[in-house]
Amino acid sequence: QVQLVESGGGLVQAGGSLRLSCAVSGSIFRFNVMGWYRQAPGKQRELVAEMTSAFNTNYADSVKGRFTISGDNAKNTVYLQMDNLKPEDTAVYYCHAVISPLKAPSGSKYDYWGRGTQVTVSS
Repeated sequence: QVQLVESGGGLVQAGGSLRLSCAVSGSIFRFNVMGWYRQAPGKQRELVAEMTSAFNTNYADSVKGRFTISGDNAKNTVYLQMDNLKPEDTAVYYCHAVISPLKAPSGSKYDYWGRGTQVTVSS
């Protein structure tokens, strides 16, 4: 069973920084894509940043230059460094992964989500 557990959310003033972590556990053959989404009250969930197995990255325009996604293969952990935070960054942040489980049929890929961590940026 693959599980994603986020940590690192909290309350921060505008201009401050936070680092989110997402630890992945379970029997994993391959990480295909790892990323972060967010959902603010009354809004749809949106992509924040993602990273492929080839370490290609993609960011939402609203966070380019302020957020950085990275990973630690040895720890099966993906990070989101968030700098120069703005009140509009306030949301629940979800870790997302597209993973090929160890015992799944060859070529299988599945989506997994964490439960989310709250980020609140005060003005």
